[in-house]
Amino acid sequence: MTDGGSALETLRRTDFDDLGERIEGKVRDIYVQPDRLVLVTTDRHSSFDRIVAHIPGKGEVLNRTAAFWCEETRDILPNHVIALPDPNVTVARRCTPLRIEIVMRGYLTGVTSTSIWTHYQAGRRDFGSFVLPDGMRKNERLPVPVFTPSTKEATHDETITPAQVLERGLLSKDLLEQVEDAAQKLFRRGQEIALSRGLILVDTKYEMGLDADSRLILIDEIHTPDSSRWWMADSYEARFAAGQEPEYFDKEFLRRWFVDHCDPYKDAVIPAAPAELVAELSARYQQIFHRLTGQTLTPRESGRPLAERIADNLAAYRI
Repeated sequence: MTDGGSALETLRRTDFDDLGERIEGKVRDIYVQPDRLVLVTTDRHSSFDRIVAHIPGKGEVLNRTAAFWCEETRDILPNHVIALPDPNVTVARRCTPLRIEIVMRGYLTGVTSTSIWTHYQAGRRDFGSFVLPDGMRKNERLPVPVFTPSTKEATHDETITPAQVLERGLLSKDLLEQVEDAAQKLFRRGQEIALSRGLILVDTKYEMGLDADSRLILIDEIHTPDSSRWWMADSYEARFAAGQEPEYFDKEFLRRWFVDHCDPYKDAVIPAAPAELVAELSARYQQIFHRLTGQTLTPRESGRPLAERIADNLAAYRI
């Protein structure tokens, strides 16, 4: 299903009946085949555990940003990518996902109850696998990037220490060491490349899995606007010295609009997002994509539905 009412058509969902079993995620439509997955990244925008809007071009931005980073980091860790037959599609190897999510943090920041800054501000210094000194300020660069794994829960992920990963039998010691080493290297590469583009990679999430030969593989997305926090590098030092918040890639303004106009957790029906906010968020996704990769969105063929283009490009993957 698509929507042509915006300057860019939006991809809301797909329903191909010849690509295998379809599983609908928050953003991706996943088609399961015997030895591979066909991952179609839509323009769905999720907040409050529900879809709140459809952002033109977002799916392509996420898919192609992840593809860019997979190519830039394949010397560090193999990834699941087999092919990119369409700007919105990745064909990937099937892997067994690890039972943890990997979070890398480079700065003392965050506003949620689980954020590292919230805990630090409340007096915590010992975070299990690392200890922070007294006297640090919000948004300060950490002495070294820190590896903070979390559980994968249906309702709420729990941040745990590497020691707890072992205690709970989530990973073996050898595999945990591989995961942390790979995560540190991926994050370092991401920070280096981002800085050369005038951006700071503040923190990010990784997903890893094991392939059929039990090799560690990078899966899902990497260093996208949805999985990572980004600040502008050129103004960071001056703003930090002045006690100001960094300039950042902000997609939360749409979330804040919903909070101001309804109860998005409880209301069965929520208002439609204003067109000008949807357009602004679309522009911001495209801006950070261009800044990171130097690329622009694929030109659309006049009058041709986006789903039709995708279907044609996936002809070789029908089963």
